[in-house]
Amino acid sequence: MYFDRERVCWYYADVSENKGNTIWKAIGPGIVFAGAAIGVSHLVQSTRAGAVYGLSLVVFVLLAHAMKLPAMLFGPRYAAATGTSLLDGYRRQGRHALWTFTLLTFGTMFIIQAAVTIVTAAIVKTVLIDPLLGVNAPMWVVALGLLGICAGLIAAGGYGWLDFVLKVLMVVMVCSTVLAAALEAPTLDFGRVSLLPAIPADHAARLAMLAAVVGLMGWMPAPLDISVWHSLWTLARRDQTGHNPTKEECGLDFGVGYALCIVLALCFVVLGAGELFMHGVKPEASGPAFAAQLIDLYSGSIGAWVRPIISACAIAVMFSTTFTVLDALARTSQHIVLCLRGAEQPDARANVLGYWVMLLVVVAGAMLIITQIKGARFQGLINLATTLSFLGTPVIAWFNHRAVFSPEFPEGERPGTVLCVWSLAGVVFWLLFAGVYLWGMLPGAG
Repeated sequence: MYFDRERVCWYYADVSENKGNTIWKAIGPGIVFAGAAIGVSHLVQSTRAGAVYGLSLVVFVLLAHAMKLPAMLFGPRYAAATGTSLLDGYRRQGRHALWTFTLLTFGTMFIIQAAVTIVTAAIVKTVLIDPLLGVNAPMWVVALGLLGICAGLIAAGGYGWLDFVLKVLMVVMVCSTVLAAALEAPTLDFGRVSLLPAIPADHAARLAMLAAVVGLMGWMPAPLDISVWHSLWTLARRDQTGHNPTKEECGLDFGVGYALCIVLALCFVVLGAGELFMHGVKPEASGPAFAAQLIDLYSGSIGAWVRPIISACAIAVMFSTTFTVLDALARTSQHIVLCLRGAEQPDARANVLGYWVMLLVVVAGAMLIITQIKGARFQGLINLATTLSFLGTPVIAWFNHRAVFSPEFPEGERPGTVLCVWSLAGVVFWLLFAGVYLWGMLPGAG
């Protein structure tokens, strides 16, 4: 991976010596998609779901992946077919669509960045800074340092070597997580951790479960905003390789990253159920305490020797997510501004200064939130971020559906009947679920 200073955009090194091997030229954005998705939704939300409800929320993990799949797939498919991002697709649907997405983006981006950054900071503080330096470093200082490193890497264009290390550690993380879950699964008492969700009789317990499900599904496997980011990554990959991927190649690239998200989400639910729920241990509310608890999941299943490896991998995975989200939010925000100004094919080259202005705005907004987060407010921030994303899901899903069935989308590239029906079913599902949640939160409901 290398950085183009003129475009202010990351590109991916061509891994194939054979220039005719178009499959390898198309592979890349899906892996970055997985790197951005596997973070808070997996390490925090999936683990908490298993810790509090055993395996009864697995059905919602699978349902979230199934109902978001078409809308997420349409991001790279639209970019490959039209040569423009989904933001252009929203603009072509009418300024109301672009303005709606703009409000959703600017209304959640600071919370999203703050959430992923504070989880990363909690892990770094707990397993690296505090033990090595022997100090109780303030969370906001660690978070600001992480965001500064991310911005510095973007400015220096020195991410290539780090990208290789992160990918190696991601492989170790995946293998270790699957191994830990495989060792944990036989110890589960399925009489206590039923796969069938049971609705509590108590009204307060029902509301708590509904909030937990919404928080889990909002970012499972990622907020639907990532479909827009994915369309931008697909265009970047095309510009770097000179190859415009086919819909089959987009599907393959997307499928690899999506399958990885599903497997790891299920593994973290199993780990939470086996190591916490089965032993009656509640998940910690504060960031540092939960980070320590997360590392303990692996040592409890595999052995104490794995703690340094998992600590390094957890830092790598969350840092990669923090970095990717920061770049994506800054680039998406800048593209939104260019689209609102009427640019036909907005890209970062048109306004390099705008990219850095938006990056600094994202950092400033995230830090303002992080400085207010203390102790148990950590989980409250995560819940707020995931819930807001959940409520915006049906809107973005509908915009994505309209984009791939719009006049500018080549008819021969359009999704077939099955995918079309699946997409519409997803829109209806998320809309109804959002309605149920809002109704359930009303005073006196239920």
